[in-house]
Amino acid sequence: MFRPGIFNSFFQGGFECSTHRRSDGRRLDMLDVTGHADWAELDYRVLRQYGLHTVRDGLRWHLIERTPGQYDWSSFLPMLRAAEVQGTQVIWDLCHYGWPDDIDIWRPEFVERFARFAGAVAQLVKDETHGVPFYAPLNEISFWSWAGGDEAYFNPMARGRGFELKHQLIRATIAAIDAVRSVDPRARFVQVDPAIHVRAANDRPGPVREAEDFRLSQFQGWDMLCGDLWPGLGGKPEYLDIIGVNYYSDNQWYLGGGVIERDNPDYRPLKGILSEIHHRYQRPLLIAETGAEGDIRGDWLRYVCEQVRLAMQAGTPVEGICLYPVVDYPGWADERHCPVGLLGFPDDDGHRPPHQGLADELKAQQEAFGQLTQNADMQAERTS
Repeated sequence: MFRPGIFNSFFQGGFECSTHRRSDGRRLDMLDVTGHADWAELDYRVLRQYGLHTVRDGLRWHLIERTPGQYDWSSFLPMLRAAEVQGTQVIWDLCHYGWPDDIDIWRPEFVERFARFAGAVAQLVKDETHGVPFYAPLNEISFWSWAGGDEAYFNPMARGRGFELKHQLIRATIAAIDAVRSVDPRARFVQVDPAIHVRAANDRPGPVREAEDFRLSQFQGWDMLCGDLWPGLGGKPEYLDIIGVNYYSDNQWYLGGGVIERDNPDYRPLKGILSEIHHRYQRPLLIAETGAEGDIRGDWLRYVCEQVRLAMQAGTPVEGICLYPVVDYPGWADERHCPVGLLGFPDDDGHRPPHQGLADELKAQQEAFGQLTQNADMQAERTS
């Protein structure tokens, strides 16, 4: 039985902090439209009441560095200080798909500017806080490369340049880690990407190979960071610290077809996916994002927790499960209300209504994991 110990709480809450530009050119700012930017301290306090002492949250680089080399911390410092006041441990996303408008992401200057920004953030966090800092440098390198480099879904709105974009994001991540460690060697890093499973709709050799190639592409970002793939980018094992696994109900599908549902024999159990990732990299894992929409929120959390418990009992080092997003948000493309959170939108006083079904399931799972670790401790005492 694996015992987690890296984070302050096993169950965590994640705030949607995307800042990318959509294909129509409009920039999103999810921290603003969810109200979290205005109510960060209250949000942290309420999450602690639910036992969520660790959160994922983000910086808005495009607001902080409007002028090259000049940093305006007014959008970040209140959040940083609010977390410190509340005793909330934060994994800070340095870049969640968005960057300042004057930067060309394809040029070397993107890497250089991001590294300087990361170093400046690290210095501010070191000056203002006391605990070991945690960072997620560039969110979902593999997904970003596909969505922004191949599908023109969001910035940089390119097609056929996904692998090139992935290289650039890897270079920027490595440079940022070096910059942060030069300021604070204690820093830990979570490298976040989706875990997927892809199958061919039939047994023909061509589609089977294509589906497997697509499935294996989920590992490219992590492989590049640790130097196993394209080592000329500068990857080394020390750049891969904690692996953040994002997992939702639509993360398994047929090649060129629909989603594989959980009751389908072709659905791969999450515990097997987690085991494969661990065996490949021998790193601790974090379920960095998971959740569902509507009234199935509790049921989805129950499934993920059952699979994580099985994985941990088999020795897979899962360090936590992050409910993401932990508050409702307006959809990226259409601004519709996405009812996904433990908490809803805030009222004029910052109070958010809870989703009782998810709250009840979270409490039940917290008790189940507590009992699991207690039983493991008792077993260890009997055998010592």
